[in-house]
Amino acid sequence: MESLKTIARKIKKKGARGTLQVIKTKSIVIFNKTLMPIKLQKLVKETKEKYENINLHEIREKTLSYIENMRIKEGPYGQYKYSASQNVPVLYASCYAALTRHLYGDLDRLSKKEREEWINYILSFQDDDGLFKDFTIKNEIAENCDWWGWRHLTLHALMALTALGGKTLKPFAIIKPFSKKGAITHWLETRNWKNDPAHVSNEVQNYGTLLQYARDFQNETWCEDALQEMYNWLDRTQDPKTGLWGNRFNDPISLSNGVQTAYHILLLYFYDRRPIQYMERIIDSCLKTQNQFGGFGVPLNSSACEDIDSIDPLVRFSRLTDYRKKDVETALKKALLWVLVNLNPDGGFVFRRMEPFTYGHYLMSSKKNESAMFPTWFRTLSLAYISKCISNSFLGKFEWQFIKCPGLQFWQE
Repeated sequence: MESLKTIARKIKKKGARGTLQVIKTKSIVIFNKTLMPIKLQKLVKETKEKYENINLHEIREKTLSYIENMRIKEGPYGQYKYSASQNVPVLYASCYAALTRHLYGDLDRLSKKEREEWINYILSFQDDDGLFKDFTIKNEIAENCDWWGWRHLTLHALMALTALGGKTLKPFAIIKPFSKKGAITHWLETRNWKNDPAHVSNEVQNYGTLLQYARDFQNETWCEDALQEMYNWLDRTQDPKTGLWGNRFNDPISLSNGVQTAYHILLLYFYDRRPIQYMERIIDSCLKTQNQFGGFGVPLNSSACEDIDSIDPLVRFSRLTDYRKKDVETALKKALLWVLVNLNPDGGFVFRRMEPFTYGHYLMSSKKNESAMFPTWFRTLSLAYISKCISNSFLGKFEWQFIKCPGLQFWQE
């Protein structure tokens, strides 16, 4: 932490506006180092007491009630806004609603008319190139970003359609170049693995999922060859010491980044039941990212993304190997409590406690400690996966529903 003398020099140099910035920055540092741990510790304690004898059906009803409150009642069925502070429906929120409701078996209550309207609403966003595009949230990153934007939205739309019993027949133009032998190898080699492996892994996941969907739902048999070429390259470039992709895993931040990178890639392997190298090392890497409050990430108020990025592979690997099984179960029990720390009284979840969050566009933003549709889906999905490892908990007694579709919400026994 900077000395008072250093701060004084900065204030003198920056003037009045700089003074406010320095004070603000200093306040954030003090909060993160001193007040946040105290607040989080209190939240963890309160959550443990509150949910010690909880029935999952209570959480289910609250979460489904929150999702219903986000539904736009005018117009075709299936339109949802992102958070209570927003008023405009966005396709991303519709997908999160479908996926969360499917997990809880709530889509079974839909009438035939409601289901058809929802499917047609989602399909109305598909462009001629096969990608799903919601121009309500079009901005400068929608076309070229893979942790959000059109390609990532398409991945979610395909999962949501499958959950609702629909599918798309339009081909995906962006994967056609991979039909040529060697094309996907060249593409992988030209990605920015060194400086931004997490973003690259989102690219790999988006394109890989489209290849899997085209193969399994659109009879594009050539996609299998492209996927095998992709796996061969990924096998060759995987780090044998950590089981991760990228580099620089010798500090907490880069290790966490490496685990987040691996999560996106491993889902492709898991869906195709592809043998995975260095499973034990990946388990070690994931366990190392858990913090004192049970979340997985360097920030103590770890996000819905950071958490599931370790939870998902730990759960899946627990079904494939007995390596460090007790450690994995202990870590997931702590993670379960942490996920519930992020549950609000309204039934929704937050992305990260005590911080506002904007996901790609201002229409997909939430205030400090405000529930939102993305974290509500992702943290509910975390609960569903944890149940597969801690079967004797209140989670394990619930019959979660998964979809038979590539992406993020499939399960294979």
